[in-house]
Amino acid sequence: MIAVESSLHDCLKKFFGFNKFKGQQEQIINSVLEGKDTFVIMPTGGGKSLCYQLPALMSEGTAIIVSPLIALMKNQVDALRSFGTKDQDGIAHFLNSSLNKTEITKVKSDISKGKTKLLYVAPESLTKEENIAFFKEIKISFFAIDEAHCISEWGHDFRPEYRRLRPIIEAIGTVPIIALTATATPKVQQDILKNLDMTAANVFKSSFNRGNLYYEVRPKVNVGKEITKFVKKNAGKSGIIYCLSRKKVEEIAQLLKVNGVKALPYHAGLEAKERAQTQDMFLMEDIDVIVATIAFGMGIDKPDVRFVIHHDIPKSLEGYYQETGRAGRDGGEGQCVTFYSYDDIVKLEKFMKGKPVAEQEVGKQLLLETVSFAETGSCRRKFLLHYFGEEFDEAKCTNMCDNCKNPKQKIEGKDDIALLIEAVIAVKEKFKAKDVINVLLGNSTSVAKTYKHTDLEIFGDGADDDKDEKHWNSVVRQALVGGLLTKDIENYGLLKVSKEGKKFLSKPTSVMITKDHDYEGTDADDDDDIIAGGGQRVGGADEVLYSMLKDLCKKIAKQHNLPPYVIFQETSLSEMAIQYPINMEEMTRITGVGTGKAQKYGKPFIDLITKYVNDNEIERPQDLVIKTVANKSANKVHIIQSIDRKLSLEDIASAKKLKLKDIITEIETIVSSGTKVNINYYIDDVVDEDKQDDIYEYFREAETDSIEDALKELGEDNYSEEEVRLMRIKFLSEFAN
Repeated sequence: MIAVESSLHDCLKKFFGFNKFKGQQEQIINSVLEGKDTFVIMPTGGGKSLCYQLPALMSEGTAIIVSPLIALMKNQVDALRSFGTKDQDGIAHFLNSSLNKTEITKVKSDISKGKTKLLYVAPESLTKEENIAFFKEIKISFFAIDEAHCISEWGHDFRPEYRRLRPIIEAIGTVPIIALTATATPKVQQDILKNLDMTAANVFKSSFNRGNLYYEVRPKVNVGKEITKFVKKNAGKSGIIYCLSRKKVEEIAQLLKVNGVKALPYHAGLEAKERAQTQDMFLMEDIDVIVATIAFGMGIDKPDVRFVIHHDIPKSLEGYYQETGRAGRDGGEGQCVTFYSYDDIVKLEKFMKGKPVAEQEVGKQLLLETVSFAETGSCRRKFLLHYFGEEFDEAKCTNMCDNCKNPKQKIEGKDDIALLIEAVIAVKEKFKAKDVINVLLGNSTSVAKTYKHTDLEIFGDGADDDKDEKHWNSVVRQALVGGLLTKDIENYGLLKVSKEGKKFLSKPTSVMITKDHDYEGTDADDDDDIIAGGGQRVGGADEVLYSMLKDLCKKIAKQHNLPPYVIFQETSLSEMAIQYPINMEEMTRITGVGTGKAQKYGKPFIDLITKYVNDNEIERPQDLVIKTVANKSANKVHIIQSIDRKLSLEDIASAKKLKLKDIITEIETIVSSGTKVNINYYIDDVVDEDKQDDIYEYFREAETDSIEDALKELGEDNYSEEEVRLMRIKFLSEFAN
């Protein structure tokens, strides 16, 4: 039994100021104090840290806390020190690569003197020979393995060094272990217990249900604007926005800043000092929003995060659950919004290439679960909890996910589920969902041919007109969540029929199944255009206004004796009919307009839109107030400066290590955004004067600025694509901008 200095409740009040324990905390702490190995599965916000902090403060010796993140260590050590008096500054320390030799000596001195009750170490620090030798000489109360899911390759944050912990702990001395995690599927739980040799441990598993969190998945369209609108609507509230890449983190943080949001980026490419400062500013509420890669947030003790947004779909449901779990830890409001496009999944799969085959298989399976969660039309909470081995009655969701708030169409699924179970049995429960679906649809894949699935009586029985792969994927998901099928994760996700499934097959009963969401057509990087300068989709325009704008464009074009596209292209007019710009600043934000073009042609359009908005009492979209970030690309600036200096395009291309056609494309982009350039000096050198006149005259009379149409009309044998493109740049610069 570990020595206890006073009663549990007295210490809880003394150190943490709480009058009572939360959930299973008291039983967990008693287990540790009794010297038993203890395994804790508790959702974020459930109070895991207290489960090892309190017994460490009450026990004789030093507790070693293995933790993967330096930021987390600092955060928790600072919090623990705040409970003590000045002479208790050494009550908690951390030992990691951020310390210098003098600081390490001070840490070890405090431990040797018995001042330190908790020592946070990175797994890499624990494995160093000099540290192992030191730990053998001191009194250790117990080991706590935080973020224990890092042990399992099936966990969302697998770290190989975590798998070496058990031998090192044994080398130091036999002491109790407490392992803790917020996210662990049954498979990961099994891995943790086995790897840490804790099969006889007391296991404490809390419900994974966070009833105060609202889950929503949105299609990835205009995501930069959508995020900005959401954050502005929740002005003053604390939030975290996760992006997969550092570049996107910087872009979204900048977009929010120019729209008046107190936001900062956080990723591994920033200096450690800057990251720590950003984290402190977030905790102290000097900023409202952190835009981060997944490096941010593990163990951050901020109870009032009101929203967590995923710009990109996470790599696994464990990662999603842990990151969304940082919202509403105080039990208050917590909105979890994820933007989803299947293109993101394709990208994530590409990132896996080059990794060992087994690792790729694991990664793909985890991704498939995420896709299933994103595309499901049934209760998201039920789906999520089922993934973690917990059953949930969706009637209790009380509109706390988008699918329950706005229910999708339900259809009778009895026959389809029965047919699916028959197909799983027909392939002897030895194949994955996609192979079973191919059998139902009658697809003669290489797997189907090799294993003679094409000879099965059931082959093609599910291939009705309205039943495609998407339909059968939905049926599989709901059969799994309903417990009629199981997935053998040990064998790469092979489908098996459960006892309930066999009962159902012998006596099918009515089952209503929900249609999945259809996210086809969404664009993983749609917001790149927004950040570069506007970029709205053509869909959703006010048709009446669009027609009026087209007529005005033709009228002004006629006055100037120019084709209408020279005034404004149709994409620009369509965007005006979505955004309703009513002043010059708003007009310059429309794609393909720019300051020069707005000044030259914008006023009559602004006047028309203003009158239309007033006459029809139109409530303009909120995203009109969203400012965009100018794309100050180094290439653009360099090209404009080089043209001003009258350098040849070949020299400009050479300086930037680009091909000539790429430089011409860059100049076309510059001109289409409304900037005027003068490349006459270059054109005069490379395009015959007669040809110039012919091409110029063509564009004056043409209905579109299509290069393809121009070459057909002018004759591809007489004019090169390069000549036509150069002349179009000259024409648009002189008349359009």
